[in-house]
Amino acid sequence: MKQQLVVIGNGMAGMKAVEELLSAAPDKFEITVFGAEPYGNYNRIMLSPVLCGEKSIDDIIINDRQWYEDNHITLHAGPDKAVVEIDRTSKRVIAKDGTECHYDKLLIATGSNPFILPIPGHDLDGVIAFRDIFDVNKMLSYSESKRHAVVLGGGLLGLEAANGLVQRGMDVTVIHSNEILLNRQLDDTAGHLLQLELEKRGVKFKMSAKTTALIDNGEGHVCAAQFADGVELPCDLFVMAIGVRPNYKLAEAAGIHCERGIVVSDTLQTFDPSIYAVGECIQHRGDTFGLVAPLFEQAKVCANHLSGHGMAEYKTLPSATKLKVTGINLFSIGDFIGDEDSEIIKFSDPSAQVYKKIVVKNNGIIGVVLYGDTKDGAWYQSLLEQRTNIETMREYLIFGQAYFQ
Repeated sequence: MKQQLVVIGNGMAGMKAVEELLSAAPDKFEITVFGAEPYGNYNRIMLSPVLCGEKSIDDIIINDRQWYEDNHITLHAGPDKAVVEIDRTSKRVIAKDGTECHYDKLLIATGSNPFILPIPGHDLDGVIAFRDIFDVNKMLSYSESKRHAVVLGGGLLGLEAANGLVQRGMDVTVIHSNEILLNRQLDDTAGHLLQLELEKRGVKFKMSAKTTALIDNGEGHVCAAQFADGVELPCDLFVMAIGVRPNYKLAEAAGIHCERGIVVSDTLQTFDPSIYAVGECIQHRGDTFGLVAPLFEQAKVCANHLSGHGMAEYKTLPSATKLKVTGINLFSIGDFIGDEDSEIIKFSDPSAQVYKKIVVKNNGIIGVVLYGDTKDGAWYQSLLEQRTNIETMREYLIFGQAYFQ
């Protein structure tokens, strides 16, 4: 008799765990998946190429509905199939439309919610996040008939949204609270190079700015954005891309221990031994997650334990940052600022728009920023992760792996 595995969340982390489980123990579970979006599993991180026209929605589908059928997985997909209750006593989940399903093991992969800045006008029509296919379709619709877009957030998602909207013909201004774009991933030199390149492509910037209100056109739709310095920008579409928050409310309501996310052990178990969690909804050793690499590693560890092999433990490693904008190459990982005990190795060629920075401490790499030439990013990352002693490599380290072959 097969056990019942229920997965709440049809996103990348949950489905990666299912794929790994099917590979490791294909006959152990009857699997049922609940997803709030009316699609199969798609690659959320490729929404930016869809927005700018390089890919279609069909191109980013990872597992279509036929895949679920072929693997004998029951899929409940759509807004009415979103799970609204976990009954831990009777071990069942209940969806919005009343659909119920018993579980022996439960995997929560509810992802995250975009953070919406609670300023006056945040609930007007034309104010959206950049999170799912619905958001992308709305942006595409606006780009066909509207002119002015304002993107709040100079991080990865905001810059990708701005680039896509410019390519769709809109007049786009990015609002950022810092003086440096991608200030959590880049230093001032690399951030400046990035801004110059995006400005060449038509993106405008308002830096070190504070948004104070969104203005109603009198019909419930945004028409302008106001800022603390008194400036007002015309705005038909306002995109908030200022981060996400773990979506743990469902788990919390079921009495599962949560802090900033669903708290899990090194085996991705919650405080209820029959319930696991992976992805952006979790908190592991104080960390929450927003990049795909750690999510996939969590999925592998979780599948290892669900399959009964039970050997793997999840360890958080530094994640690399890359921008999904064609023609712009940047790479960042680790501590790219350093401290009084660290040393900086730099290479800069402004005319070629190439900049490299390696932060070294105790003869090991602790951080890297690359702009323009990123081919050695994976190599530097492996040196960092493996804590390689670079003392004998130091003189030519900045020139990359080719010098050591």
